[in-house]
Amino acid sequence: MEIQGKKVELFTLKNKNNVEVTITNFGGKVVSINVPDRDGNFEDVVLGYDTLEETVKGNPYFGALIGRYGNRIANGKFSIDGVEYTLKQNNGPNGLHGGEVGYNDVVWDAEQTENSLKLTHIDPDMHEGYPGNVEVTVTYELTDDNELKIIYDATTDKATVINLTHHSFFNLLGAGNGKVLDHQLTINADRYTPISDTMIPTGELAKVEGTPFDFISATAMGKNIDADDEVLKNGFGFDHNWVLNGEDGQMKLAAKVLEPKSGRTMEVYTTEPGMQFYASNFLDGSDVGKGGKKYEFREAFCLETQHYPDSPNQDNFSSTLVRPGEKYHTETIYKFGIE
Repeated sequence: MEIQGKKVELFTLKNKNNVEVTITNFGGKVVSINVPDRDGNFEDVVLGYDTLEETVKGNPYFGALIGRYGNRIANGKFSIDGVEYTLKQNNGPNGLHGGEVGYNDVVWDAEQTENSLKLTHIDPDMHEGYPGNVEVTVTYELTDDNELKIIYDATTDKATVINLTHHSFFNLLGAGNGKVLDHQLTINADRYTPISDTMIPTGELAKVEGTPFDFISATAMGKNIDADDEVLKNGFGFDHNWVLNGEDGQMKLAAKVLEPKSGRTMEVYTTEPGMQFYASNFLDGSDVGKGGKKYEFREAFCLETQHYPDSPNQDNFSSTLVRPGEKYHTETIYKFGIE
């Protein structure tokens, strides 16, 4: 099929362990990840669809590359060097995930090698309100250690903000095979960014200790998801950014997930300073996916590595500003295993 005058295709990466990842150049979306359980049984652990046509028409964020700015920007506004820029407010009062036509909705140019897929896109000046012509390259690589590496690179010809991330909806039981509330989650973060009732960070870097946001040791995703906590309720459950321990720009363990029935594990490593944990609080069964299965409330989770939401408007957050001559570069790894 063709969209925007470009051919939309599926690309498959496979390693020596028969782990297989399928990606489309429409939105850079990961369509499937097939990994074994402790008994050697393979399941597809990301939500998605059976056909390209359904992928194009379906949930815009399943498996997608997100940009130019992942997560929320308050009131759809930010300023650079005294110039104010206005974005579309596509999430209540906020700009979300790059706007109405973000990187999840464009056809990327694709170049496949044996174990990697390189995607490139030129995001034009003032598209969705963002300044600068931005050249973006995202490389997916599948290693024999069952790691899906995602390498993000970008340059701009005008000062702009960039915050790229990946938005797979995971379920280590298999897509559509039940809720994720028993998945055991560890997040390598002593602090998180509380949010207001419009889901924008307040600016505080709050301690997780003694709160529902404490995942320092392995904790079931569902244990505190409905706790009587105002900040938790502002996200309708978990949909918040954690402040990762370790240095910004250095690769570090961000999180680990264990699904106890299957024994499947997923570790997340990143050079980014933050990570959004989202427990699919807005899935409601209206997305009908692989094998005709409905994707219901809290049947998936996302771990989106990132700079903090609304960073352009928060002076105490790590900067997302990129100027001409500078290179934007981040890396994230999703590593699958068994216990």
